[in-house]
Amino acid sequence: MANTYTQIFIHAVFAVQGRQNLIQADFRDEVQKYMTGIVTNLGSKLIAINNRPDHFHLLIGYKPHIALSELIGKVKSGASGLINQKKWIQGRFEWQEGFGGFSYSTSQLDTVVRYIQNQEQHHTRKSFREEYLELLNEFGIPYDEKYLFRWIE
Repeated sequence: MANTYTQIFIHAVFAVQGRQNLIQADFRDEVQKYMTGIVTNLGSKLIAINNRPDHFHLLIGYKPHIALSELIGKVKSGASGLINQKKWIQGRFEWQEGFGGFSYSTSQLDTVVRYIQNQEQHHTRKSFREEYLELLNEFGIPYDEKYLFRWIE
């Protein structure tokens, strides 16, 4: 839409179905590049991306000409299609339903980028479950436990 100006930064978090450790190091870079291409092709900008074997973090400079849920849905479906097409895992790869989306201001971007870049170190101290629930609580997002990710601990 003409004359529309926005500055929206979203930290999106989503997990592999059943929180299985399926995103292996030998193909993670290709998945990250593929996701970056999807975000870019949909008119937004990927600022930071990182993952653990069971979940992803993306920091997006979001352009609201597409619904956020549609953008993340396209990222997830595109990436799962790539993983399944390349047969990087046995069986069918799927993501958990839904995602977490957290907004930040420009002044917070350096902190969020460092947080995303340091996922490996971060998860030596905290599980994904603890991290995700902490984000929901920190942002005051109400949730019902029965609709959260299916946890395999």
